[in-house]
Amino acid sequence: MGAMIAAHADWSIDPRKRWITLARREAGTWRAEAPALVGEVAALLPRLLAPGLPVALGLDLPLGLPREHAAGRAEADFPAFLRGLAARPGFFAVSPGLETVCPDRPFYPARGVRGMTRAAHAAALGLAGPQGLSRHCDRATAERPAGAPLFWTLGANQSGKAAIAAWRDWLVPALAAGAPIRLWPFEGGLHALLAPGAAVLAEVYPAEALRHCGLRLAGSKRAQAPRQALAPGLLAAMAARRVLPCPGLAAAVAAGFGADAAGEDRFDSVIGLLGLIGVLDGSRPDFVPKDPWVRRWEGWVLGQTALPRG
Repeated sequence: MGAMIAAHADWSIDPRKRWITLARREAGTWRAEAPALVGEVAALLPRLLAPGLPVALGLDLPLGLPREHAAGRAEADFPAFLRGLAARPGFFAVSPGLETVCPDRPFYPARGVRGMTRAAHAAALGLAGPQGLSRHCDRATAERPAGAPLFWTLGANQSGKAAIAAWRDWLVPALAAGAPIRLWPFEGGLHALLAPGAAVLAEVYPAEALRHCGLRLAGSKRAQAPRQALAPGLLAAMAARRVLPCPGLAAAVAAGFGADAAGEDRFDSVIGLLGLIGVLDGSRPDFVPKDPWVRRWEGWVLGQTALPRG
């Protein structure tokens, strides 16, 4: 196995909660660094690509569109759609009420509104029902509950704000500038896309990756104590994947990633990295359903093999 860089970024609309953990593979062993703030987003890809090695970057944010929403698009696929957003900044404006929700302004709500429902949101977008707000990889499986719909932006169980922050402020400008980005699974399999001087971006769910590592938190990941109690198992999972933590990362694991509010984000960045490495090294399959909507528009979660219920 050749030298390469793997990293996973836990994304948020708040820059103080964007953390990334990086590892470099040399002679079959991954040397992992301690989590660090992502920092200036425009500098992220140049920093990862500077060594000239293939880069695999996992992201804890949606990459793709629900098929019912995509069905009305003129573009060939999600990468083409994403590139086109450079000329459509209004797409990212979050609607305060349903009267301004439309396919070209799908994010909702800007704040809590009495009587708001996802069914009403779906109807405003011209979808058949609330299930149309979700991609297939967002739906519940036999192994986990459903994830949040892409365009919903309110409450703890939402991913819309992270998608806006990443797409608008980072990915769309990077693509417009010609950054060497390859999007999994839309442009091919993970290993086939890897190349020196290019970054392969893949959606990774830390909660999914945690199960793939055979780990389970005895409590909330927002609390330090459950994260600290998981330290022996997490170090064992690293060893199983030939991941050698630097002293700073080993100390962070032992300390449960700290008592501050960003501890869960540092934890997720490490778990996501292990999930990414599992697929890179073959302990998890590079699985994508044989569904053209998934492969062209919706995307998939790296390492996930469970299909949606029903």
